[in-house]
This record gives sequence, C-alpha cells and structure tokens, in this order.
Amino acid sequence: MPLFGTDGVRGLANGPLTADLALHLAQATAVVLGQGRSAEARRAAGRRPTAVVARDPRVSGEFLTAAVAAGLASSGVDVLDAGVIPTPAAAFLIGDIDADFGVMVSASHNPAPDNGIKIFARGGVKLPDIVEQRIEAALDGQMLQPTGAGVGRIRRFADAEDRYVVHLLGSLPHRLDGIHVVLDCAHGAASGVSPETFKDAGAQVTVIGADPDGLNINDGVGSTHLDNLAEAVVRLGADVGIAHDGDADRCLAVDARGNVVDGDQIMAILAVSMKERGHLADDTLVATVMSNLGLHRAMADHGIRVVQTAVGDRYVLEAMNEHGYSLGGEQSGHVIMSEFATTGDGLLTGLHLVAEMARRKATLAELASVMTVYPQVLVNVRDVDRARVETDEALQAEVEAVRAKLGDTGRVLLRASGTEPLVRVMVEAADAASAEGYAERIAAVVRERLAI
Repeated sequence: MPLFGTDGVRGLANGPLTADLALHLAQATAVVLGQGRSAEARRAAGRRPTAVVARDPRVSGEFLTAAVAAGLASSGVDVLDAGVIPTPAAAFLIGDIDADFGVMVSASHNPAPDNGIKIFARGGVKLPDIVEQRIEAALDGQMLQPTGAGVGRIRRFADAEDRYVVHLLGSLPHRLDGIHVVLDCAHGAASGVSPETFKDAGAQVTVIGADPDGLNINDGVGSTHLDNLAEAVVRLGADVGIAHDGDADRCLAVDARGNVVDGDQIMAILAVSMKERGHLADDTLVATVMSNLGLHRAMADHGIRVVQTAVGDRYVLEAMNEHGYSLGGEQSGHVIMSEFATTGDGLLTGLHLVAEMARRKATLAELASVMTVYPQVLVNVRDVDRARVETDEALQAEVEAVRAKLGDTGRVLLRASGTEPLVRVMVEAADAASAEGYAERIAAVVRERLAI
C-alpha cells in the first residue's frame, strides 16, 4: 500500500506514524528535494539547502516536528522552524524566502490522535505523484550523511507569522471596517494569526475555538462542526461567522441568521466579484464533480465557465496550474486563489469573503443568493465491490434511468471511493424528497449488484 495518500502521509501518531518514520521520511525528502538545481546552486555558493518546517498545535506535532527537523539537518539541510502556523502560511513562506522545500506536520481536520506530514516543493507547491513516489523509493536507498560543516542547522523562523499577516493584508481589495466577525479557529493552527489578521483588517472580532491545548483540535469546533459558530453569530448579533479547520486550509461561513454558506457558495460569491473586477482568469472557475448543480447554473448566468475535476484539492490545483486559472476549490471549503496562494487558504478566503461584504455593503445572505443550492443527498454504500461500478450493466442502466427522469433539474454522480470498500451515490434534485428517493433507489441496486 502506498505511503502517501491524497494529502501527504497521514495516520495515528505513534501508531503507523512514528518518530522513526518521520525522521526517515525527512531524510528521503532531503535526498530527492535537497539535490535540485537551486540546492546545488546554494552548495556552489558555500550554502546549504533550506527547508521551512511548521506544525499545527496537536501534541504529537512536537515530537514529529523534532524528528523531521533532525532528519533534514542530519542530511545537510538548514531548517527554519516556523512553529505553529497554518498550512497555507507554511506554503507561502517557502516561496517568500525561496526555500528549497518545506514540511508541514498536520492532520488537517482529523481528530487530535492523528497526525500527518505534508511536503511542499520549492515555491510552496504540492508534490506531484511522481515526486512522492521518488521519495517513497528513496526510503530504501542511501541517505545523505554529511559531517562537520556539512550538517544542517536548525533555527527559529522568528518573523514567520508577521510575514504571512502582511501578505494577507496586502491581498485585500477592501478593508473590513464596520463588520462584526465571529471566528471559529478549531483550537488549531489559526488560533493566533486569524484573529490578529481580521482585527488588523478593520473587523470587530469575537473568537471561539481558539484555546488549543494539544488535544482539543477539531473537537466539536471548526469547519466540520458549525453549530457553535452559528449559535454565537445569532446570539451576538454578528454579521458573519468564519470557521477554519485544524490547519486552516479550509473556510466555511455562516450568515447573520446562522445559515451555513459552504465552499460552493463562497466560490460563487468570489467568482462573480473577481470577474467584475477583472481578476478572474479566462472567466473560469475550477470545481470538483461534487460541486452543487446550483453553482454551475449561477456561473452560467454570469458568463463564467466551470471546469470540473476529480474530487480532491490537488486535482483542482493541477487544473489551475496547467491553464493559469485564478480561482478554484471544493464544497468542503478548500478555496484556492492562485493570485495570492499556492494552496487552499482558509484565512485568505475568509478575509476576501468579508471584504466583498464590505465592498458591496451587503449581507452575506444577500451575496449568497447569487446561487440557489439544490438539495444534495449522498449515500455511502459499504462492503461492495467498487471495482465493478463502471462495468455492471444493470447498475449503469439504473443510473441512466434516473438521469433521464431528472433531466436538467438534477444530477447523479456514482463513484467508487479511492480509500475504502464503498461506493458513493450522490443525487441532486429540485426538492429534497426527490433527491433522497432517487439516491436510495440507486443505492439499493448497488447493494444488490455489487455485494461482496
């Protein structure tokens, strides 16, 4: 089974993900990424390759980050330890100081016992599959073992957070004065930097979920648990709520009435604004196949093309990078604004969303009305043979029959999970009852035809 998943190496800390694995993975990364042209140029000038290392606040990040730093330094790489910062901050800093690569220790929205290692190449970009495969292969090869002056040094990246805040503030098209924002930082990596940045941008800020203790990250808070945020916004009479996940690469929102505004709606708002201001490259938005039908219809109404990719922000990024598009993302709140970031950035997204409220002098509900959200039902059918999804004729005939019934008023998506023995059935329709009925109808055929 491959070591790398869809977003780095992830698992139970001190289970599959040990300090020993983190150290050796860092050494293998130094072999692959510490030998490029920029690294060789540094060596020719009498300097060593440089890497930025950062983490979210979960307790296991302390020993895993130490192991990563040790693996890099023992391989002749100078390490700049940025401490606890968001994943997008680490990606930005890699490019900002022209480091050769970087490592983020985080399991994103997963619970505290889990952790992960995300590796970024020069410029702060995610690794393509082929480079991940080279790093995994290097684990079985000869590691770098410099001695004397050849070993790397580990230093504190003292102004890491300040650089990131200045970058975020410099990206804004409008200040946030007069808007009351409730921030839910998921007891995660954004707990310090997000409130500071929103305040510096002019917002009145109330903060929840910003007391990380190493064990409470994502625990009933953040972008996967929006009830507390919605309650706080309504109780305080605030204008908007912004929720991050543990490593702050996601952003979801709630309006003044406590209604959730998801990633599709956020993208719709930003796409229309960016087109109006001449910042939407090729008048194109990149979204995954899971994005709501309402997003497609709203974009068509505003003359914006939607390019679809497979599920996963890495596929959105690949399409954006290949064609130079400036906006893309997922319903889950991973939103990528390539003019300012190389990856999903929850702080950047939230700031620009609230800036649009200020610029338009509109409520979030008014902005979100640009898109009608179609009822969407997702059914996970477990313990089935996912390999036969595309080839079972009876199942495909049932899917086509439902598509014919829905016509242009709905959508069907049937896909095998890439990581679990299950098949996902997603149906959108003009009303919730129809969506649920059709989804269960297809799921029943999946259970009958693909049972293991």
